[in-house]
Amino acid sequence: MMERAISAIVALAIFIPIFIIGGTVYNIAILVLSVLALKEFLSIKQIKKELPAFISFISYVLLTLFVLTNITNKDILFSIDYRIIAGLFLVFTIPTVLYHDRSLYSIVDAFYLIGGIFFLGISFSLMILIRNIGLSLIIYLFLITVITDTYAYLTGKFIGKHKLLEEISPNKTWEGTIGGTVFGTFIGSCYYLTVIDPNLPIYVVVLMTLFLSILGQFGDLFFSAIKRYYGKKDFSNIMPGHGGILDRLDSIIFVVLGFMFFVSII
Repeated sequence: MMERAISAIVALAIFIPIFIIGGTVYNIAILVLSVLALKEFLSIKQIKKELPAFISFISYVLLTLFVLTNITNKDILFSIDYRIIAGLFLVFTIPTVLYHDRSLYSIVDAFYLIGGIFFLGISFSLMILIRNIGLSLIIYLFLITVITDTYAYLTGKFIGKHKLLEEISPNKTWEGTIGGTVFGTFIGSCYYLTVIDPNLPIYVVVLMTLFLSILGQFGDLFFSAIKRYYGKKDFSNIMPGHGGILDRLDSIIFVVLGFMFFVSII
């Protein structure tokens, strides 16, 4: 427990100033986190099958292009260069023919990489875009995930009795999920209406925050399912007591995607 607390304090001491500073410093930090996240994503895949070195190298190149797509954009409308998408599909599908050996590289590997890089690349790129729009907005999204996770843990620990999805995440309970959602929605909504936009109808803010709180918990379960499939407890041990980058950012990855989805329809 002490190791977990110290690790969290160190992480906060590093990243809070970066969040406040923003700009190039923040963008570089997000890029570094995305590269580390991809490294974990590739490493867990290679538990069952080693990927060719060239394929791994090009994965990092394409992820970098995705993440830096909107580095100067301050418009809520997200855009992607179609040349990057075309390159993503071509670079990973053509080698399935050239390698001639499914034990080295197959179409399954290709679509694992295409999906993973597309998924992670857009998510981390959105973290940059949303920070460009405003510090208060990115704080709102992180606040939802932190409060939801914290109160889900506390509620589940003290009154949790009914397992949620034991085969995926043995410690999660329905009570914890409900507790985390209630507090995440309440505190997140209060923050949004106080700091970001007090003129937006309360029911819209509550619905959006509720949606994001629940979605963040789905993100946690999604990445837990990946770990269970590959027989791993954590993606890595880069943060002692907490696991890897994907273990810590699993919820926010889904939340930023959900936020962009939600704001496009309101």
